[in-house]
Amino acid sequence: MNHQARNLGARQVRSNSVPGLLVLLLAILLPHAVQAQRQAAELRLHVQDPAGLPIAAAAQLESAVTETRLAVTLYQDGSYTFKDLPFGSYRLTISQSGFQTFSDTVELHSQLPVSRTVTLALNPVGTVVEVRAEQMLVDAGQVASAQHLGAETIRDRDTTGPGRGLVDLVAAQPGWLLEANGVLHPRGFEYATQYIVNGFPVQDNRSPAFAPNFEADDIQSVRILTAGYPAEYGKKLGGVIEVTTERNQDSGFHGSAVIEGGSFASLSGDLSAEYVTPKMAASVNGEGFLTDRYLDPPVTQNYTNHASNSSFGASLDRDLSANTSLWLSVNHRETRFLVPDEQLQADAGQRQDRNSVETSGQISLQHTFSPALVMSVRGSFRDVAAQLWSNPLSTPIAAAQNRGFREAYINSDLAGHHGHHDWKVGAEASLASIREAFSYSITAYAIGGVSVFDPDTPAQLAISGHRQDREESAYAQDTIRLGNATISAGLRYDHYRLLVADQAWSPRLAASWYFKPAGLLFRAAYDRIFSTPAIENILVSGSPLAATLADSGLYLPLQPSRGNFYQAGFSRAFFNRLRFDADWYLRDIRNFGDDDLLLNTGVSFPIAFDKATIHGAEAKIEIPRWGRVSGFVSYSWMQGIGSLPIAGGLFLDAGSASLLQSHDTFAISQDQRNTASARFNVELSKRVWAAASASYGSGLPVELPDGQDLPFLIGQYGAAVVSRVNFDRGRLKPSAALNFSTGALLWRHEKRSLRAQMEVLNVNNRLNLINFAGLLSGTAIAAPRSLGIRLRAEW
Repeated sequence: MNHQARNLGARQVRSNSVPGLLVLLLAILLPHAVQAQRQAAELRLHVQDPAGLPIAAAAQLESAVTETRLAVTLYQDGSYTFKDLPFGSYRLTISQSGFQTFSDTVELHSQLPVSRTVTLALNPVGTVVEVRAEQMLVDAGQVASAQHLGAETIRDRDTTGPGRGLVDLVAAQPGWLLEANGVLHPRGFEYATQYIVNGFPVQDNRSPAFAPNFEADDIQSVRILTAGYPAEYGKKLGGVIEVTTERNQDSGFHGSAVIEGGSFASLSGDLSAEYVTPKMAASVNGEGFLTDRYLDPPVTQNYTNHASNSSFGASLDRDLSANTSLWLSVNHRETRFLVPDEQLQADAGQRQDRNSVETSGQISLQHTFSPALVMSVRGSFRDVAAQLWSNPLSTPIAAAQNRGFREAYINSDLAGHHGHHDWKVGAEASLASIREAFSYSITAYAIGGVSVFDPDTPAQLAISGHRQDREESAYAQDTIRLGNATISAGLRYDHYRLLVADQAWSPRLAASWYFKPAGLLFRAAYDRIFSTPAIENILVSGSPLAATLADSGLYLPLQPSRGNFYQAGFSRAFFNRLRFDADWYLRDIRNFGDDDLLLNTGVSFPIAFDKATIHGAEAKIEIPRWGRVSGFVSYSWMQGIGSLPIAGGLFLDAGSASLLQSHDTFAISQDQRNTASARFNVELSKRVWAAASASYGSGLPVELPDGQDLPFLIGQYGAAVVSRVNFDRGRLKPSAALNFSTGALLWRHEKRSLRAQMEVLNVNNRLNLINFAGLLSGTAIAAPRSLGIRLRAEW
């Protein structure tokens, strides 16, 4: 403890000597911005005839690597700008009656807008030219493995539970594990997932139990990273999920309406509309759902699991001039739900209500000085709140929570191109005002003669607090392309001050080499990470009152995580039809972040283990399109070992005080050795398709609290649930689910269409456990066999 205290004091002295305001001032003074916190490209297209007159031709932009397939009609002046494109190699095809079809490759690997003028040649009379381009399956300039989800994949996804469409799509990718209540774990890292939505970072917990999630129906593309992070990405770096909402439409009025229904009385709807002109795009959208199965329940009876949601959003994208554009967005989301009961709680009449509300606004301004120089500024404001309240019959604890934060964020950067270099420098800052109030009343120290709480734990406790979270960062990065080799190097500085003050420099380096004759790309990456603790309930975890619940002399404050991430791998194209990706990785982390769950309330408190080492391997075979077949198979192997003691948390359980002084090692809670997913789609005709998907998990570790024997566990969860635990191995038994779906294009006329989709999930109706009991994680059951139906209209 003394050694850690000395380290903390030294960090605070060093942090106070750094002029953090200088970084904030730099972010404010830089006047304009390009897509901050996101690697997105822009293609400015102009098409003309041999005489130089504009042609309103049809343009199509495709990439098998990024799963992009966009088709638009150019404006009357022959121009169109494709925005927010994932970096990669694209096939551009332009066609118009009376002219020869044009097809060529366009490389988009920089945030600098790429301008392309195409002159269509006249088509000789009676001649028909058919252009057939090979699929580009490997991106020669990609320095790190990345997974892409395109509009068609998102549209035809399985109808999973409300609020989970996006997280289930991500969880099917190699390296990602989905734990209870939709919490994503990238490569074993808990609560270190960062979303970047239209360029704005969102770093708080976005699982259904914590905040209204991002619905999938309005998303155009998703890019997923687990290594090779550019220096502009910071803080939560277990994994990064870049989300781009609907863009790149023809001129005029467009819209879509989606309605879904299914098992557990689930019903949801999404309505969006957009009006597009050559210089403006304005959109609005609304969404809502009702369901009787929102969270993952602890028992098969699925007690008290109702939820409702509503959300509204609007955005405006306006070109102020040929070189300056403005983007504005506002959103409001609200979810109300019940906490699922265990058997003993349901018998007692427990009811616990929760809600989560988020209101946000964003603004960004982009200015292009020249084809080689762009600057940007963008800012956002968010107000996030969450509540929990319990009825008097709650057992063994009646808890109450009212927490939230208000966050202001600003980012500014300068990007340029020179010779072989694409460089970028920038700074960002965020200021959050955090408020937390938490209280509990223990209604039973023991159930059925088994201790639930430490006898010395106070019967009642109330903790509240208010603090300012200030974080500033600056970064510089450069991507160098030399023939078949690509090198990305960067350096990031972070300053953090909340319960503790800390700072870090984080170098990043990634490189790739492309052997074109074999279609083989080798890559390697090193990432130094500085990850701040989870913001949810951090004031309660760090409260002096929380420290008195155990031995106050052993209380360890939460520190940011520091880690070294290593990765090496390759991508290989076969037969111009499929791509094979494989990666090996190692993560060495100090102050490894995790969470302490308060029974099955869904309320958790941030903790950190002394250290953790995680290593594994991943592989994915993907078929973008082979005749009428498309699909993928992914596999992950992972092993993670953590070391005590624990910092932070709110420990009420009997025997939990030992975690604060032990130096034992253990398998981390996400240590699932074998994970696999697959999905294949077959076009039965031009209008009908069918798909099958499957998932497998070898089982997470199980560690039961002292004194909980088999009869007691059966009384809590039921015999069927307990039978899915291998107590000898200390792990859950393997889980597996098989799903079938089919869809049809019912009607289509020009840009208007009506689609229908139906699926049966977990056809085998296997009882799959996600988690079981344990001190740090409660019991959660995956969905049984369920039916879903979706109708989607577009115009």
